[in-house]
Amino acid sequence: MKKVSLVIPMYYEEEVAEECYKRLIGVLGTIKENYDYEIVFVNDGSKDKTLSILEGIAKNDKNVKVVSFSRNFGHQAAVTCGLKYATGDAIVIMDADLQDPPELIPDMLKYWEEGNDVIYGKRKTREGESFFKLFTAKTFYSVLNGLSDVEIPKDTGDFRLVDKQVVDVINSLPERNKFLRGLFSWVGFNQYAYEYERKERFAGETKYPLKKMLKLASDGIINFSAKPLKFIGTLAIISFLASFFILVFAIISFCMKLDNMAPGWASIMVTMTFLSGVILSSLYIVGEYISRIFDNIKARPEYIVERTINVD
Repeated sequence: MKKVSLVIPMYYEEEVAEECYKRLIGVLGTIKENYDYEIVFVNDGSKDKTLSILEGIAKNDKNVKVVSFSRNFGHQAAVTCGLKYATGDAIVIMDADLQDPPELIPDMLKYWEEGNDVIYGKRKTREGESFFKLFTAKTFYSVLNGLSDVEIPKDTGDFRLVDKQVVDVINSLPERNKFLRGLFSWVGFNQYAYEYERKERFAGETKYPLKKMLKLASDGIINFSAKPLKFIGTLAIISFLASFFILVFAIISFCMKLDNMAPGWASIMVTMTFLSGVILSSLYIVGEYISRIFDNIKARPEYIVERTINVD
């Protein structure tokens, strides 16, 4: 019998933990004739009652695994950890706030059985989210896709069902600060956009304030694009060209004895623009080397596991 793993990061979710589990068990009960299941809860350093609630759930249900971090390492690190502990043939990634309804999992399994390796949730509507959140999300994906060489679907999050083969590839990648929704696009395989209506949070507040949104955005852009570095090179070329044209203009003005420039203006402008080009070129070259070093020496672990429950 095939097995389904559910990976759920938890950060200060004491208000929704029990309800999340109940909803998941209700859905898994409808597919138990065809699939075994496991639920991997990753406690991302919560200091409220989240971990104690998860301990109680795991005590009564041996199919529930709990992995608890030594501190908060972030949503993407928690999902990455959950993927490494998941053992199912199909792995579902979702948040605990129930904005992404677990009742959609049976439909996603059908698309998986039809041969799709990644079924990612594409939001038709986003209930309960502010204009600012919607605007910044749209802007982020527009900027990211403009800079990246990999097309990352708009109006998507981490909610998706992924084949074990794809998860094995993701787990084998050595890089740190993973931007998972980008990596799932980068690895390829057969992908299917599953449209759904995103609900409001069941309870609690969003765990993605502006600061964390900016961090996620920077990880996405830095990990999937070298174009900002290339842009510095473009500025260098523009500076060199500007210095050349100013020099030509100054020579022509001198030869034609035009009186339209203040004394010393040409030499100052040529020097400034030329040196700006030299500085930008130097930054570009150094940046290229640093980017390669940066890609190869990320050796610190993404997270530290303090304890586990029901994990062999």
